[in-house]
Amino acid sequence: MSKPYNVLFICTQNSARSILAEAIVNTSGQGRFRACSAGARPSGSVNPHALALLSSLGIDTTFARSKSWHEFASDEAPKFDFVFTVCDQAALEPCPMWSGSPLSANWNVPDPAAVTGTEAEIGLAFSDTFRLLQNRIHLFMNLPAESLDRISLQKRVDDIGKA
Repeated sequence: MSKPYNVLFICTQNSARSILAEAIVNTSGQGRFRACSAGARPSGSVNPHALALLSSLGIDTTFARSKSWHEFASDEAPKFDFVFTVCDQAALEPCPMWSGSPLSANWNVPDPAAVTGTEAEIGLAFSDTFRLLQNRIHLFMNLPAESLDRISLQKRVDDIGKA
């Protein structure tokens, strides 16, 4: 493979789930994958529990910022090979046209930022979300993308979101 696959993760606020997914790909993509994240209606800040979890796992968080998906709809933006929404709400939003005709799928994941309770309960929700995303992303990164036709690859990424 001559260049890494570019992947965009989208959620509504780009404050937790999509940030976690971006971090997972960029720390375990082994040069084959490069990720960005964005939101349909970004909050403007990253959830502190997401940052704390990433830091506790030894993942540098200096990349993390809440940004609009419009930032990636320009001609200067990376050409994406894959675009995944990680929440149902963002999947329903009218999104920009992405250059490069990326494959897309909805990988809805429960929103850990919506969890209330003790710090331990909230931390557990973020850890559960991280593990779910990590499992899906590792399945995705292990697909033989180079040898699958577009229809087969689309089915596989859709199936991962249902797992």
